[in-house]
Amino acid sequence: MESAPLPSAVLFCCTLNALRSPMAEGIMKRLHGTRLYVQSVGVRAGETDPLMVQVMDEIGIDLSRHCPRDFATLEDSSFDVVISLSPEAQHKAVDLTRANACEVEYWPTFDPSLIEASREVRLESYRAVRDELQRRILKRFPLPGLARE
Repeated sequence: MESAPLPSAVLFCCTLNALRSPMAEGIMKRLHGTRLYVQSVGVRAGETDPLMVQVMDEIGIDLSRHCPRDFATLEDSSFDVVISLSPEAQHKAVDLTRANACEVEYWPTFDPSLIEASREVRLESYRAVRDELQRRILKRFPLPGLARE
């Protein structure tokens, strides 16, 4: 089966642009590089989560300089696909794209910062979210030459 062409611009959004949406942005940029424009925002700009930076570094993606952004700071709202990772971001994405010809997808994604446990248990939950986002991104936006399953 022929895979669909990549969109030219993708936006990942979440409640805070501190953890899930920057993970997705970093993974997408690593997989698809300059083939498309990728950005991430939050309903509110949070503070970059240090555990997120650590688990992304484990797979060779440096997000230590990630600067959280919110919807108000978007310079361009003409995205082909907007993927929201939280219910609050889904509502904002629908509002943002009301007047645009744009696909909005909702990928409910657990917030690992909600886990209150040891550092290692928390890191494992961050890794699980990272790996799930990577699986979903590869399935939705396959690498060139790889057919979708």
